[in-house]
Amino acid sequence: IPEPELKAEEKGAEEEHPRESDNKHISIQRHLADLEKLADLSEGEFPTTTSQNTDLCVTGERKPCPLCPEEKFKACYSHKLHRHLQNLHWKVSVEFEGYRMCICHLSCRPVKPNLVGDQTLSKMGAHYHCIICSATIVRRTDMIGHINRHVNKGETESRFITARAPKSSYEVVKESATDVQVLPNHSTPQKTDSYFNPKMKLNRQLIFCALAVFAGERKPIECLDAFGATGIMGLQWAKHLRSSVKVTINDCNENSVAMIKENCHLNKMKVKLNIKEEDDDETVGNGEENSDTIEVTKMDANVVMHLRSFDFIHLDPFGTSVNYLDSAFRNVRNLGIVSLTSTDISSLYAKAQHVAQRHYGCNIVRTEYYKELAARTVIAAVTRAAARCNKGIEVLLAVALEHFVLVVVRVLRGPTPADDSARKVRYLIHCQWCEERVFQKEGNMMEENPYQQLPCDCHGSMPGKTAVLLGPLWSGSLFNTGFLRRMLLEAVKYGLDEAQPLLKTLVCESECTTLKHFSTHSPGDENKQGKRKSEEVLRGTAKRQRAEHSAEHPPFYYNIHRHSIKGMNMPKLNKFLSYLSEAGYRVSRTHFDPMGVRTSAPLAQFKAILMKYSTPTYVGAQAEGPVHLPGETQVGEELPAAAAIKVEEAELAEDDMSGVFTSMFTQPYPTHCAD
Repeated sequence: IPEPELKAEEKGAEEEHPRESDNKHISIQRHLADLEKLADLSEGEFPTTTSQNTDLCVTGERKPCPLCPEEKFKACYSHKLHRHLQNLHWKVSVEFEGYRMCICHLSCRPVKPNLVGDQTLSKMGAHYHCIICSATIVRRTDMIGHINRHVNKGETESRFITARAPKSSYEVVKESATDVQVLPNHSTPQKTDSYFNPKMKLNRQLIFCALAVFAGERKPIECLDAFGATGIMGLQWAKHLRSSVKVTINDCNENSVAMIKENCHLNKMKVKLNIKEEDDDETVGNGEENSDTIEVTKMDANVVMHLRSFDFIHLDPFGTSVNYLDSAFRNVRNLGIVSLTSTDISSLYAKAQHVAQRHYGCNIVRTEYYKELAARTVIAAVTRAAARCNKGIEVLLAVALEHFVLVVVRVLRGPTPADDSARKVRYLIHCQWCEERVFQKEGNMMEENPYQQLPCDCHGSMPGKTAVLLGPLWSGSLFNTGFLRRMLLEAVKYGLDEAQPLLKTLVCESECTTLKHFSTHSPGDENKQGKRKSEEVLRGTAKRQRAEHSAEHPPFYYNIHRHSIKGMNMPKLNKFLSYLSEAGYRVSRTHFDPMGVRTSAPLAQFKAILMKYSTPTYVGAQAEGPVHLPGETQVGEELPAAAAIKVEEAELAEDDMSGVFTSMFTQPYPTHCAD
């Protein structure tokens, strides 16, 4: 054949099969004929980077199998070799973009030694070679799943080339005037690098409100999103707060960092890389440069928090965040804020108690107030981590919903605040029979039996079998009322509709009041003038309530269904709250449980009042009116008849006002009270 024609044929073959020049394994071929041709090659003609069969020398008309050693398959004639390659290699291959990854029996994968101790080739030595990352996989089903994971991550090029998926496969999601590109499988963290959960929108709004309040205290503030993923949280900070914040978005995954950069340009933001490099060559928008710059780093979260100091740090790992607490409090500035989102709800909600003991060093059981127990468990771990760095904390916000537990704390530097915070970490004495609970008193445990501190008498009749020590837990307040009020104002200002009902509930819960002081109009649907009036109402309400309620909210809450009386109809929840308030106790609803009541009344009085205003369900009984208790049960002063009529009239107006609270549990964000 003339040399020019031979070169033309080789060039055409390279254009037809662009990957043939790659150093892929010999078990990866396009056609069965290509696999048969390998049997005709001599030993020196194989690529040096691939695994070879050293017994491929052709002797006469017999040909060896290129994918089997001599001990497994001896050289044979062409027709027998064709059946062998077709039945044992080609039919069980894995196809990907026109290529077949055939099963390989060569010694390129280590084989486990047998009982004697020598490594002999057996069926366990059979494996597949991945065309993308050159990994060796034993099972065919595992190989198919391995290739699918590469495709889901956008890695479709061979030999360790992590190519991004085409932009046509991206999906643009808009949230709070911020656009981000996500992969089609963005909601499955095990299958994508850029995890985006639409159900966490409420979580992002709460963190934004906390940062907006903090930005009003000092300017500018350096804030860190330690686990960026798509970068939507940091983009919302920079886009709405502008020059008040200096945003740093970090992620340890290369594909996530590349997506964060693209999302920054999508929202007309400049990108500053790794503190030193800066993208000055790229323009933003229509030839104009935007002053807003976001710093993007590719580091481990512990490393970036050790290297630099920040004013605001948010931790949102996949699972528990206890592995990053020491680094977060190591360099956070004085009076800075640390917020963390824990999604390991199986351990925090007492479904995996051994995991909670391992991660948080805390003994917990499933109780009626398990969500508040989870929040106090996380805060106790945060307190101990801060105390190790000679820092104390002030809890600004603690929220426990269905999918996450959010805690926001302010850092107080110094050994004195650290000691004060550490003293608030105590054990909780819980009665498993009647659900009564009380924090253990300070002092030596040996001086007094801790179970005798319970106000109930269950331990007397069954000593040592009803009470249990839970914790250590945070015994202080879970909310800062002033900070929550300012967060509510920021939510109204930026039109965060999902965060407003929850923040209103948190303000009332922190002050142990009802929602009757708040306006029933939706601030998000009003114009600027309506928003200004709503802010004035909120400020006036805050001043009035600051003088009325100065004490901390009562710890924990009671579920009205848990303590209901069999055969009796309970009063409506809003009526029951008014009955407790008229009896002289502080009372409010709680975001932890839609049927929960946070009150300063002890459990005995709680049950007595519930019994008093319950009606029997059987036919012929008293239709309405309270049930008269026995003479030995004392509930407090009886309500006068006029006062009772006044309460009934006020309930009509209060039922209308309760629409704001009830709408909180019908919002499109996750049903965090479904449990």
